[in-house]
Amino acid sequence: MPLSRRPDARRRGSPWTGLGVVVAKETADHLSSARMRILEALVFLTAIAAAYAAIRSIRQTIGESPFLFLRLLTLSQDPLPSFIALLGFLIPLVAIALAFDAVNGEFNRRTLSRILAQPIYRDALLLGKFFAALLSLTIGLVSLWLLVLGLGLLLLGLPPSTEETLRMLGFLVATIAYGGVWIAIALLFSVIFRAPATAALAALGVWLVFALFWSVITPLVTTLIAGPSEGVFGPRLAYLQTQQIIDRLSPNTLYAETALALLQPSTRALGPVLISQLQGALLGSPLPVSQSFILIWPQLTGLVAATIVIFVIAYIVFQRQEIRA
Repeated sequence: MPLSRRPDARRRGSPWTGLGVVVAKETADHLSSARMRILEALVFLTAIAAAYAAIRSIRQTIGESPFLFLRLLTLSQDPLPSFIALLGFLIPLVAIALAFDAVNGEFNRRTLSRILAQPIYRDALLLGKFFAALLSLTIGLVSLWLLVLGLGLLLLGLPPSTEETLRMLGFLVATIAYGGVWIAIALLFSVIFRAPATAALAALGVWLVFALFWSVITPLVTTLIAGPSEGVFGPRLAYLQTQQIIDRLSPNTLYAETALALLQPSTRALGPVLISQLQGALLGSPLPVSQSFILIWPQLTGLVAATIVIFVIAYIVFQRQEIRA
């Protein structure tokens, strides 16, 4: 049968045909690219410097805290911020750098139509690019987690307890989910804008809004919705609850609350707490690790849900775009 009359091979396969090939190829490209190596070096050097400065301070107080490895991640030493503060700042940049040209780069190189001419669906292509960026970020974060853990073992001379290990693993999962949100945002702009520079600037603009200006925007929007913050008898509960809801629309807030609950076991609540709710609670006592995971479950679910929603929007836009040879 002539080639022009052969049935489309893609019609006989699954919509996810070629997903594994796309993930493997894109992951290899990410891990071997000069861009990824520069970003990895930046994150590793700054994070290890912050962890080492925290270890030097912790070594002077060994025995005073049962959670030394958690303090390694939360303790800041001038002029460096804490390990988790650095991750919260750098992870969005790395995620955006991995995905801002994922789709529009194929358009500009005129390779997208050639890829889709193969037995690869658009579904598999877009999902494969997302998974490849997330896998590359996960490999870097797991390597950094193991490196910090080894540095703590070497310099502190003590192994982490089971509870510390579980809390640090939960923090690693939350960090991956946080990075997934920003990969989805960068991928969305890569689908919407044909110019990679425009997509990168748009994603960085969203990051700046959440990182720098959200704390200014939240009180203004809350006042418009719930009225003034102070009532006759003091702060208004409706205002505080509305402010908390709006503030949690930011992935930065969700990630910060998750890190707070997991890495500071004495944290018992992540919002306004009434005095009646504290009756019978031992203030300052560490919360069991299972209760901490229950506490951060809404935040972690919110990060995953945000990633899915943003990816679905990118998927719909990409499916409606016309691909020309």
